[in-house]
Amino acid sequence: MDDERAGGRNETTEQRSDRNWVELLQELRVMQTGVQILSGFLLTVPFQARFETLTSFQRGYYLVLMVLSALTTGLAVAPVALHRGLFRRHVKARLVTTADRMTRAALLLLAVLVTGVTGLVFDVVVGHGAAVVAVAVGIVVLVGLWAVVPAVVRSRHAAP
Repeated sequence: MDDERAGGRNETTEQRSDRNWVELLQELRVMQTGVQILSGFLLTVPFQARFETLTSFQRGYYLVLMVLSALTTGLAVAPVALHRGLFRRHVKARLVTTADRMTRAALLLLAVLVTGVTGLVFDVVVGHGAAVVAVAVGIVVLVGLWAVVPAVVRSRHAAP
């Protein structure tokens, strides 16, 4: 056994890497569901009758969201492709570290995508001013939930 301990667990580096990989995959499953739902929604938008009434700004905004959706999907699936490329190469710790970075980047893109889609809907339904407010509120809420809350919890439970 390694002398290094993770959270009081008595596990080897390999066991810790395996556990971290499984936990990361669970997180990716949750995130991928949200990305798939948003992407599916965006894919149906041009086929709606009202799409023809969108302004050129709204159409451009929509296309930016489609690209962002594709990038978010790519990043959310990238750890799986990385695992396939590194399978049986005995680099699990590196795999977990790289996949963690990819997942963090995908979460950032997902936050932008969620707020962007909210902004598009508000822009179409209520107007541009309401869209700006909705995006601002969305950013504050998601940064709070996805960055500030974890940082506060981490600081409160830091080792003395």
